[in-house]
Amino acid sequence: MADFLLELLSEEIPARMQARAITDLDRLVGDELRGAGLIFETSEAHVTPRRLALHVTGLPHASPDTVEERKGPRIDAPEKAIEGFLKASGLTLDQCEQRETPKGKVWFAVRSVPGRPTPEILTEAIGTVLAKLPWPKSMRWGESAFRWVRPLHGILALFDGVALGGTVEPVADRRYVLSDLTQGHRFLAPAPITVTSFADYRDKLRAASVILDRDERKTMIWQRVEELAEAEGLMPRDDPALLDEVAGLVEYPVVYAARIDEAFMSVPDEALITAMRSHQKYFALLTQDGKLAPRFVLVANTETSDGGAAVVAGNERVLRARLSDAKFFWDQDRQHSLGSRVPRLKQITFHDKLGTMDGKVDRVEALAATIAHDVPGADIDRVRSASRLAKADLVTGMVGEFPELQGIMGRYYALEDGEHAEVADAIADHYAPLGPNDQCPTAPVSVAVALADKIDSLVGFWSIDEKPTGSRDPYALRRAALGVIRLILENKLRLSLRGVFAAALANYPGAPDETIADLPSFIADRLKVSLREQGVRHDLIDAVFAVSGDDLVSLLNRVEALREFLDTDDGANLLVAYRRAANIERIEAKKDKVNDFGIVDEGSLREAEEKSLWDALGKTGRAVQPLLETEAFTGAMAELAKLRPQVDRFFDAVTVNADDAELRRNRLALLSEIRATIDQVAHFSAIEG
Repeated sequence: MADFLLELLSEEIPARMQARAITDLDRLVGDELRGAGLIFETSEAHVTPRRLALHVTGLPHASPDTVEERKGPRIDAPEKAIEGFLKASGLTLDQCEQRETPKGKVWFAVRSVPGRPTPEILTEAIGTVLAKLPWPKSMRWGESAFRWVRPLHGILALFDGVALGGTVEPVADRRYVLSDLTQGHRFLAPAPITVTSFADYRDKLRAASVILDRDERKTMIWQRVEELAEAEGLMPRDDPALLDEVAGLVEYPVVYAARIDEAFMSVPDEALITAMRSHQKYFALLTQDGKLAPRFVLVANTETSDGGAAVVAGNERVLRARLSDAKFFWDQDRQHSLGSRVPRLKQITFHDKLGTMDGKVDRVEALAATIAHDVPGADIDRVRSASRLAKADLVTGMVGEFPELQGIMGRYYALEDGEHAEVADAIADHYAPLGPNDQCPTAPVSVAVALADKIDSLVGFWSIDEKPTGSRDPYALRRAALGVIRLILENKLRLSLRGVFAAALANYPGAPDETIADLPSFIADRLKVSLREQGVRHDLIDAVFAVSGDDLVSLLNRVEALREFLDTDDGANLLVAYRRAANIERIEAKKDKVNDFGIVDEGSLREAEEKSLWDALGKTGRAVQPLLETEAFTGAMAELAKLRPQVDRFFDAVTVNADDAELRRNRLALLSEIRATIDQVAHFSAIEG
C-alpha cells in the first residue's frame, strides 16, 4: 500500500471559499479513485490561502483485474444482430459464451480486463478534478480558456514518494507538470522545496513559515490573542466566525496588539466593533465588565525586522480613517430624531409588489398591536411606538455604511431621543432571532414587534405567491418561519396562528383568504424540522399534528405527553389494541369497498363483552374531552389506557366477522369507535414501532 499527496498551489484563495474547496477536492478525488476500482484507507484535506492539499493513504499500486460482461442477442437471432453485437464487443463468436435465460439461450461477451497502474489513474484523476472543481467565482488569466479561482501556479503530485511526472491538461490550451516541488511562504521562504512524503511536505512547509493545518493556525492565533489581552488586563471578544476567516488569510500568523484613539470611544461599541471586524478583520478587546477597550488585535502574515512596529502603526492609521467615518455618521445621525426619519422610508422599496418600507411599517404597527393582546406584559402604546420606529435607522448614515448595524443603531438613536428603554430594545430586537444560535427576544414589547415583522413578511410574500421552492428562498421565509416558532414556543405564547395570519392579511387589501391557505402547513413543516433536530420522534409529531390545532405550545405539550405515555406499559399495550382494531377495520372496509361502517346500533350488541366495550368507550370519550380542553394530556391518556382490558376481552370472546351481515357491520362499527375514541388525543395510526 502507498500514499498519494496532491497540492494545488495558486494565488490567494478567498477565505470564504476555502472550506468548501477542500471538501469538494476530497470528494472529487475520492469519487475518481473509487470509480477506477481503487480502494483507499483514509483521505485528509488541508487548505491555506495559497494551497489546497490532499493526503490519501492505503492505495494499492494498481487497480484490480476485472471481468466485463455484455449481454447479447439470442443464439437464434438474425445474423445482422449477432454481427453488430460482436463488432460492439470486439470479440469473435468463439470467444463468447452461451447462457440459459428465461427467454432462451443468449450470447454473452465476457472479457477479462487487467488492472491499471495507480499512477496512471491518478494522473487522469487530477486532470478531471481540475476541470470539475466548482468555485463560486473563477477567473481566466493569460490567453488560456482555463478557469480557476485564482491563477494556478503549480501541482505537486507524489505517489509512494515519487513525483507522478508527466502533465495534465484541464483544458486543451493549459498544461501543468506533476512535480515534487512546492513553495513556502511567499515572502519569508519563497524558494522551491522538494518533498518526498506527506510528513516531509508538512515539516518542510513549517520550516518555510507555512502552517498547513487550518485548526492549528486558529489555535495559534487565538492563544496569542488571549495572551496579548491578558497582558493588559483585558479579554478578547469571542468571535468564532472572524477567527475562521482570519485563519484563511494567513499561512503564518503573527499577532500584534494595537490601540484605538480615545477620540472614537464615544461611538457605540457595536459600530466600532463592526468597523474593525468587517472591514479590517481586527479582534476587539473588552474590559472585564464587557465594554469595548481602546485596544484591538491584528493578525499579520509575516514577521518584520522591527518587531511589527511599522505593521501596527500602519493598521492604527488605517483604522483611524475608518473610525473617523463611523464617528462622523454617529454625530450627524443624532442631529435628527429617529421619528423624523420615518417619512423617508417611502423612498425605500420593500418589494415591487408589496410597496415601500413605509407601508410595511404601517402593517407591522397594526399587526403588532393585535398580537400584543396575546403577549403578557406588552404595553400596546410602546408596541406601536417601537413598530413605527423599527425601520427608521435604515435611512441613517451609519446603517448606510454598515448595514449589519440595522436595528442596533436604531436602539441607540431611540435612547438619544428619550424613548422608553422597552421601545429602544424592541427596535434592536425585532429582526431576531436570525438563526438557531441567535438569542430569542423575551421582553414583551420586543416579542410583539418581532413576531409582527416576520408574520407580515410571510403573509405578504404568500399573498403574491413568492413562496420558497426547493433550495430557493430569496426572501429568507424559512428563517422567518423558524423565528416565529421560536418566539412563540420560548415565550410560551397562547395564540392562534390562523387568527394572526388572517389579521395580517387584512392589511393587504384585495388579497383573498385562499392565498395563505397553506401557510399554517408551512409553519407546521418548519416546526417538524425543528423538533426532529431536537431529537423528537417524527411519528409522534405527525400523530399529534393530525388532531391538534395551531396553538404551538399546546401541540408541543401534547407531543411530550404522548412520548411519556408510550414509554409506559399502558401506552404500549393500548397501541397494540388500537392497531389490532384499526387493521381489521381497514381490511374489511377494503373488502367491502366502503369508507366506514356507520354508527353502532346499541340494540344489536349481543355479547356481554361488546356491551361492556361500548359502555367503556362512552365513559372514556366523556372523560377525555374535558381533559383535552384543559390540556391535561397526561390525564387524557391515562383514561384511554383504561380501555385495554375491555378491548382484550372483546377480541377474546367476540367474532367480529360474524355470518350475520348486520351483526358484522355493527361490530366493525364498534372497532371504528375504538379508533375514533383514541384518535381524540393523537392519531395512533401514525406511530411507528
